[in-house]
Amino acid sequence: MKKLVVLSGAGISAESGISTFRDNNGLWDNYRIEDVATPEAWIRNQELVLDFYNQRRKQAADVKPNAAHYALAELEKHFDVTIVTQNVDNLHELAGSSKVIHLHGELFKSRSTKDPKLVYDMTGWELKTGDLCELGSQLRPHIVWFGEEVPMMEVAVDVTEQADMFLVIGTSLAVYPAAGLVHYVPIGKRIYIVDPNKPDITLKSNMVFIQEKATTGMQTLIKKYLLPE
Repeated sequence: MKKLVVLSGAGISAESGISTFRDNNGLWDNYRIEDVATPEAWIRNQELVLDFYNQRRKQAADVKPNAAHYALAELEKHFDVTIVTQNVDNLHELAGSSKVIHLHGELFKSRSTKDPKLVYDMTGWELKTGDLCELGSQLRPHIVWFGEEVPMMEVAVDVTEQADMFLVIGTSLAVYPAAGLVHYVPIGKRIYIVDPNKPDITLKSNMVFIQEKATTGMQTLIKKYLLPE
């Protein structure tokens, strides 16, 4: 079975109604990244950071996977699919994808501030001051903040190096280190890019660019390239 590796970004979740921090009217609009998504912000104002992610969690709990998420899950019938996502929501999992690597963490998980290996599933949307791990330290959002290392990057690189095909969907290839994964695709293997905007890279002969949003672009990709009748 051929190995399909997918790099997904905010564009695929946006179609489900999850706002990205580039949206003008999104959840991020009233916040500076430096105030809610850095280790320094956590030290400076823990309550603000907790509240910000509580609001994001509350919003994400109300949205559903869209046709693009379901199409990726459905491809597991035909390919060995691994999704590497920059998204912190759980929409890929809700749609049925079984192998998902979260580069930037997971919104519906919390982790210990004392031992980063202690990660817990969250049942509700709220994480409060005084919610402690088993070691007695405060729980924080299980999110990779700006300025922190991306611990799953090595795993993502290993998977990408084994790809027979590589799909980029819903990301402008502007956020590093995730965008650098395209450089680890084996030479000569096909790279598909589905995005309404042309990425800021030089398209090579092994790249196919589908200039559509995620939901319609997935249908084009499947019918024309992956599973033509």
